[in-house]
Amino acid sequence: MNQRLTLSELNQLIKNALLDAFPGTVWVVAEVSELKQNRSGHCYLELIEKEGNTISARSRATIWSYTYRMLKPYFETTTGQLFTEGIKVLVQATVEYHPAYGLSLNIKDIDPTYTVGDMAMQRKEIINRLKAEGVFEMNKELALPLVPQKIAVISSATAAGFQDFMNQLENNEYGFKFYTKLFEAYMQGAETVPSIINALDRIFAHDDFFDAVAIIRGGGATADLSSFDDYDLAMNITQFSLPVITGIGHEKDDTIIDLVAHTRMKTPTAVAEFFVNGVERYYERLLELENGIVQLTRETLDAKQEKLERAAEALKYSVADFINFRQQQLNKRSNELQQNVSQFSFKKHNELSKLKHSLDSGLSVWFVEEKNNIGKKQRILRRVVGEAVFKENAKVNHQQDLLAGRVRNVLAKEHDRILINENSVRLLNPENVLKRGFTVTLKDGKIIKSSKEVKVGEKLETRFADGTVESKIIKK
Repeated sequence: MNQRLTLSELNQLIKNALLDAFPGTVWVVAEVSELKQNRSGHCYLELIEKEGNTISARSRATIWSYTYRMLKPYFETTTGQLFTEGIKVLVQATVEYHPAYGLSLNIKDIDPTYTVGDMAMQRKEIINRLKAEGVFEMNKELALPLVPQKIAVISSATAAGFQDFMNQLENNEYGFKFYTKLFEAYMQGAETVPSIINALDRIFAHDDFFDAVAIIRGGGATADLSSFDDYDLAMNITQFSLPVITGIGHEKDDTIIDLVAHTRMKTPTAVAEFFVNGVERYYERLLELENGIVQLTRETLDAKQEKLERAAEALKYSVADFINFRQQQLNKRSNELQQNVSQFSFKKHNELSKLKHSLDSGLSVWFVEEKNNIGKKQRILRRVVGEAVFKENAKVNHQQDLLAGRVRNVLAKEHDRILINENSVRLLNPENVLKRGFTVTLKDGKIIKSSKEVKVGEKLETRFADGTVESKIIKK
């Protein structure tokens, strides 16, 4: 144990021992945990082995570009699975040891049949797990609305399949209208599963508005389908609150989400046709109901018309019988009434005759008595009226004498007042005023009462008792 080695010497011994132990290639089973491709086309991997969730082994690996260009398409075409992280592989590699970088595997070949078998086993395990958990058929049990017209779409906005879906939906031959809302997600690559689950979460926030969810992919490489065999994605779809319709665009095989979805269609165009046909079936059902209602209405109207005609005919005879019966009753009652009226009239006529005789006798006595009373009252009235007229004549004569005296006094006073007023009027007459030497000055026929009413240069007219003169204002 006294031998001392440098690190490089130790690494060289390890390298030689590995070369002796593994002179050729070996087949290794491992899981790809990391995968990177540089600009030169070389592929660098990290391979691991797990026991449960614990990594029990780890190693670096490389695939040089000239080998990687052949292995990658061969693997993906054979398996229908992307050569990416998270898959189990059986690779043929040489064991290499570099003194500075340590142990690594140089991959020369890959057996895709192993991965296919592992994928099939994983797929079967996922399906069995979903069935054991009782969720495999849950989305299928949801009732699709009779008229699914509000659709949440999960796809890529630039995908040709999405454009085909929208074109088929918007340009359907019946002119049915649909409301669609795109919830974008990756349809291939490592981000496919989390982005679709995120889109489902966003749709769930408005699940009371939408009728269904459409997950459409439309073409692309078969290798991209592995993302749709994911347990978490399938679990989200099985328990989603809306029916999920898939159109992944792969006609040969069904992915797990195709199996758990409410309805699986082959292509995005077929998904659009599914919705259009659903509305068409409802529309045709409405037309059938309309025709049925029209036919039933016609039959009902015909039956009611026939029944009404029979009732009218029966009523016609019933009314005639009723009228005849009532006419007979009326004639009988009329005869009875006529006899009763005659008897009543005769009886009342006798009573009236007796009453008239009694009334005539009473009136004669009353008339004589009233005539005597009126004569007495006339004599009394003539005497009272004569006395009253005599007294009133005496009063009237007295009042006439008093009134005549007062009138003569008033007339004398008024005559004196009129004489005084005549003298006053005569003195105030403009002609008499002018005769006493006064004049009147006018402008435009109007009397001037103030010097402020005239201006220099204006013409004035002055009236005297014996004539008029005109003047002009020179100075003011």
